[in-house]
Amino acid sequence: MNLMSEQDTVSFGFEQVSPDEKVDRVKGVFRSVASKYDVMNDFMSAGIHRLWKHDTMNRVNPQPGERHLDVAGGTGELARAFLTLADAAGKRRGDGRKATAIVCDINDAMLEAGKARDDNAKWGDRLSWVCADGTALPYPDRSFDAVTISFGIRNFADRVAGLKEFRRVLKPGGRVAVLEFSQMTAPMLQKAYDTYSFNVIPEVGKLVTGDRDSYQYLVESIRQFPDQDAFKAEVESAGFSNVSVTNFSGGIAALHFGWAI
Repeated sequence: MNLMSEQDTVSFGFEQVSPDEKVDRVKGVFRSVASKYDVMNDFMSAGIHRLWKHDTMNRVNPQPGERHLDVAGGTGELARAFLTLADAAGKRRGDGRKATAIVCDINDAMLEAGKARDDNAKWGDRLSWVCADGTALPYPDRSFDAVTISFGIRNFADRVAGLKEFRRVLKPGGRVAVLEFSQMTAPMLQKAYDTYSFNVIPEVGKLVTGDRDSYQYLVESIRQFPDQDAFKAEVESAGFSNVSVTNFSGGIAALHFGWAI
């Protein structure tokens, strides 16, 4: 099912806007916060997002010589982790093949913030940066061994189209990992988390980045995102097999992992 083909509007937080307007407004959000993106993530999650990403990459299990695409990859955190783990696996096995990774993001400001990081230099041309839309990836079919996206798919104007693109560019036997904010597994915890999200995160965003509105959109977009089971059905409808769901921190975030078989 293509969501955009059946409706004229999509959610931008609690607003309904046209798909094109959502793309433009999301770009504006991330241009505004790009320089403080990593710092703000640490503030919002007390650094726990790094553990979620660590567990995600362990599940991906990078291997020597593999090609990795990190969609909506922003500052490149997952791509660097992929290369690090692939090299470690190669060293253990005496396999000298070098993995490569591409950070793909629709937002040029996020890519520039990522490219400016000092820890990129060690990877040379094994780490590259491409400005492109995750729903129309500029790569041939069967190009990658792994596709990842962390905290980005809820910003897509058409997430099903994005998932189908991930499936298209994966090689047979490739894997997809979608890490996204989700729904708490206990209703009382959800209520407490909503109270924190709506009252604290926008104010912290204003303090750290000078932009309250972007983080108001963030918390609204989380609440608009489907729950774990509903999103799992979307991943499966895009053609992925053996899709699993792993909840982190009681469901604040969830990893949907699947295979291109």
